[in-house]
Amino acid sequence: MTDHRPWRGVLVATALPLNDDLCVDYDRYAEHCAWLVGNGCDGVVPNGSLGEYQVLSPEERARVVETAVAAIGGERVMPGVAAYGSAEARRWAEQAGEAGCRAVMLLPPNAYRADERSVLAHYAEVARSGLPVVAYNNPIDTKVDLVPELLARLHGEGYIRGVKEFSGDVRRAYRIAELAPELDLLIGADDVLLELAVAGAKGWVAGYPNALPRACVELYRAAAGGDLGAALPLYRQLHPLLRWDSQVEFVQAIKLSMDIAGRHGGPCRPPRAALLPGQEAAVRAATEKALAAGLG
Repeated sequence: MTDHRPWRGVLVATALPLNDDLCVDYDRYAEHCAWLVGNGCDGVVPNGSLGEYQVLSPEERARVVETAVAAIGGERVMPGVAAYGSAEARRWAEQAGEAGCRAVMLLPPNAYRADERSVLAHYAEVARSGLPVVAYNNPIDTKVDLVPELLARLHGEGYIRGVKEFSGDVRRAYRIAELAPELDLLIGADDVLLELAVAGAKGWVAGYPNALPRACVELYRAAAGGDLGAALPLYRQLHPLLRWDSQVEFVQAIKLSMDIAGRHGGPCRPPRAALLPGQEAAVRAATEKALAAGLG
C-alpha cells in the first residue's frame, strides 16, 4: 500500500460490532480494525453498506471513522461518504480529511435515479474536499449505473481516482481500462474476485475478510499476482461464502460467519432482520467447512 494510492490492496469494508442493545461497541471496532491489519489486510473502509452507515447517527458515523484512524492510522482508512445530498457527502469527506484519512469512497446520488449531469455535479462537489475520491458503482442498490463511459468522464474531469465495481459484469474491466487506463479498478463484489483480479484490478474492497482475513488475503495476492494454480482452488473453496457478499442479506451473513469464526459479528440494526433458518444453516455450514479446511 502506498500513501498516494491508499485504496490499493485489500481494504475491508468493515462490519460494525453492535452490543445487544444495538449500541456501537467502539472498543471492539478498534480491536477489529487492528486485527484485520495484523492478519494481512491493507486497510479498512468504514461506513459502507456493510458498516450499516444508513442507520447510524451523525455522531456515531463520525466516531466510527475516528476510531478506525486511531486504531490503524489514517493512511489505512478510506471511509464511505455516501449521502443523499452532495453538500452532506462533501462534509463527510471533509470530516474524513480532518480525521487524517487520505481518500474516501463515494456512491453516486442514491435518493433517485440521477442523470449524468447530476452524477457529474455530485462527484465534482465531493472532489472539492481535496481528498482523492474512489467511486462506488452499485447499480443494483442505487439504480444509478456508473458505466465505463461515465467513469472515464468522471476520471477525465479529475473527480475520481478509482472505482469499486459492484455491477458483477466482469467484462467492464476491459472497457474501463481502454477508456481510462489510469483509473484504478477495485474489486467490489467478493464473488467475482478472481475474474477482476485477472483483469487487472488494483485492489479489493472486501467483505469476507471480516471473518476469514488470512485466507482472503492469500487468495487476493495469488489472483492479483497471476498465480492461478494457487488462486483457483482457494477460490473454489471460499466461493460458497464469497457469493453471500452479493446477496441482500450480506451483512447478516458476514456477521454470522464472524461469530462462528470466533469474532464478534453480533446483531444488525433494523430494518435488517435475522437470517431465515435455511439461510443461517447454509452460511453456518459453509463457514464451518472453510474453518475445518484451515481457511482462517
